[in-house]
Amino acid sequence: MRAVVVETPGDADALSIGEVPTPAPGPGEVLVKTVASGVNRADVLQRQGHYPPPKGTTDIIGLEASGVVAAVGEGVERWTEGDEVVGLLAGGGYAEYFVAPEGQLVPPPPGIDLVSAAGVLEVSATVVSNLDVAGLTRGETFLVHGGAGGIGTFAIQYAKALGATVIATAGSPAKLEHCRAHGADVALDYHEDWVEGVKGATNGRGADVILDIIGAKYLEPNVKALARRGRIVVIGLQGGVKGTLNLGLLLNKQATITATSLRFRPATEKAAICASVEERVWPLLADGTISPAPETRIPFDEVRRAQEQLMGGDNVGKIVLIHR
Repeated sequence: MRAVVVETPGDADALSIGEVPTPAPGPGEVLVKTVASGVNRADVLQRQGHYPPPKGTTDIIGLEASGVVAAVGEGVERWTEGDEVVGLLAGGGYAEYFVAPEGQLVPPPPGIDLVSAAGVLEVSATVVSNLDVAGLTRGETFLVHGGAGGIGTFAIQYAKALGATVIATAGSPAKLEHCRAHGADVALDYHEDWVEGVKGATNGRGADVILDIIGAKYLEPNVKALARRGRIVVIGLQGGVKGTLNLGLLLNKQATITATSLRFRPATEKAAICASVEERVWPLLADGTISPAPETRIPFDEVRRAQEQLMGGDNVGKIVLIHR
């Protein structure tokens, strides 16, 4: 089968299309012929050599993909050949076929085609699972960084559906407008003093929950922006892995910092998250409460361009690779 191959980690030129063996589904697994693959920052990190897959997982890049069931392994009960599915993967999405455990597949959301569906599951699973960890509740204030990206666009809408007041950060007038158009009550330019912006928007109280894709660079500013008993969930490290923190400030606020990775969770946890997404998010997509992020479709053979566009700074929403 055709798949994206990385011989030596590096820039986008390290990506090439090559021939690799087609995987076979083991017990409880499903083989899917790929229709489209979601493109994520984690894919770029893996290409650069900074985010290796879990032990025993294929080294083919790709954490989400959609397609049609081609074969099922022993013991699979829900899926049969020809079913349309979307998969949450530990790897392997940038390929003509991928294998996933039965529980990490869901049907595409009602009314959304398979190509668009390829860019919905990973962001949904990430946001839902982490806002469950944070315990975001109705009436609280939620801050999300990177509000114009795939995760940010979904997080704004999902938090609003939960009844929260939403603050988002972004880096340009167009992206700030994007955040507001998708439900953000307040949109702040991260080039300016967004911590003061959060305090101003909350009458000095701060945010109850912060979903952070930046990491080290925002560690201390995030704590300053928190309300008493606030919760930070770190899900990305775009701003580095080592930061400094005034523990006295964290203590005084009785605050909590959690860091999570969806990719490295056990299959049973991922299956439970996928089931939760299907139960709680798919109806919100079906009735228009949540709309998918703006989408850029790029041919599979142009995978280098897809990753370069993702990292270029101007991208809004989601990028998906289309397989022919």
